[in-house]
Amino acid sequence: MPRMSKKLKKELAFFLNDRGRRSYNELCRKCQHTCKQSFRATVIECPRYLSKRAKGEHKNNEL
Repeated sequence: MPRMSKKLKKELAFFLNDRGRRSYNELCRKCQHTCKQSFRATVIECPRYLSKRAKGEHKNNEL
């Protein structure tokens, strides 16, 4: 894996784990959108995220 420049390291400091690799939040890892949040974020609010349970409840509420 190529090394990161100093400038890139400074930009991504919030996302780098102890190994120096980018790490995203558990909910953001498989997300297709580019609004990824850091693994360090404890409270996450994503308008694009819907859990599987929320989708089922949402459909039932519409009927």
